[in-house]
Amino acid sequence: MRFRHPDGSTVHLAYCTNVHPAETLDGVLAQLRDHCEPVRRRLGRDRLGIGLWLAKDAAHALVTDPSALRGLRAELDRRGLEVVTLNGFPYEGFGAEEVKYRVYKPDWADPERLTHTTDLARVLAQLLPDDVTEGSISTLPLAWRTAYPDERAAAARTALARLAERLDALHELTGRSIRVGLEPEPGCTVETTADALAPLTTIGHDRIGICVDTCHLATSFEDPHTALDALTQARVPVVKSQLSAALHAEHPHLPEVRTALAAFDEPRFLHQTRTRTAAGLRGTDDLGEALAGDALPDASPWRAHFHVPLHAAPAAPLASTLPVLRAALTRLIGGPHPLTRHLEVETYTWQALPSELRPRGRTQLADGIAAELTLARDLLTDLGLKELP
Repeated sequence: MRFRHPDGSTVHLAYCTNVHPAETLDGVLAQLRDHCEPVRRRLGRDRLGIGLWLAKDAAHALVTDPSALRGLRAELDRRGLEVVTLNGFPYEGFGAEEVKYRVYKPDWADPERLTHTTDLARVLAQLLPDDVTEGSISTLPLAWRTAYPDERAAAARTALARLAERLDALHELTGRSIRVGLEPEPGCTVETTADALAPLTTIGHDRIGICVDTCHLATSFEDPHTALDALTQARVPVVKSQLSAALHAEHPHLPEVRTALAAFDEPRFLHQTRTRTAAGLRGTDDLGEALAGDALPDASPWRAHFHVPLHAAPAAPLASTLPVLRAALTRLIGGPHPLTRHLEVETYTWQALPSELRPRGRTQLADGIAAELTLARDLLTDLGLKELP
């Protein structure tokens, strides 16, 4: 979906396909047929943006087989789909029964991460629509916070500098500018937007910036305006923003709130949980840890890294952090010029929701994704943007 900003630039809105992950190219093609095109039809649009997640095997198949890449581009065109952004955070296995800490491997100190991200950039340069010259990729925020000595930190910085050089070369070769954004996430080496400032200003390259995920922003209790003002002042480019909402519990000390939260404690994904105290931010790696005994203070609200559907906040006594998303979007897009032109709805946890909230089959999932995109569209038009055909 495309929108005209009041300054005349085009803002792209997509939804991320990691909600129905596939490890192979055949699986990606099936996604387009079974999920993405039905969502487009529900929205009544001739064209729909999708943020592709390509696992390492699918990306490798595309970068080593030009005919396969041409075939994917043709299939996108045939189904009324377009790609300006990729999700490069998960490397593989995102559809596994248990993902948890595995999603952070390989990290930026491992050569496989640089190879994979380079492959993604080369693929994206060929998938961009003919009238688009800029693409974006979100990626792991360096590494999970543990076992990250100085030598690995130095290796990660070197890899990102090498990536910037490769992106420059790709631009010279294709005329397409591909940028990569570190995606701060609770528990990682770069947990907040503030944590991103030092490594990104050290690299100092406009093709390496940040991806602002509004669920992660909210989980860490960051103020959107403060965070985005700091990025702007430091001249860190916002490569893309993922529009998402976290799980919020206003009164976590109450038994009924604990019971409601426990329904979201599931075995597949990691749900980092945070609270603010007088001594600063406190947290646990997973929601179950927070609920067990007194691992986390419960005198103040909790937020958990669980991407809840944008249009359907959980029932009381829980809530979502949609207000944080609204505030972030206002700062990102509502000014005289957008801070980013790539927006991606990313709710990958539909099948991890409590059983009574999960979609029953493809039809209900497509309905839910279309409803999320409709909400995002309405937020953008309320900010003065005009939807384009």
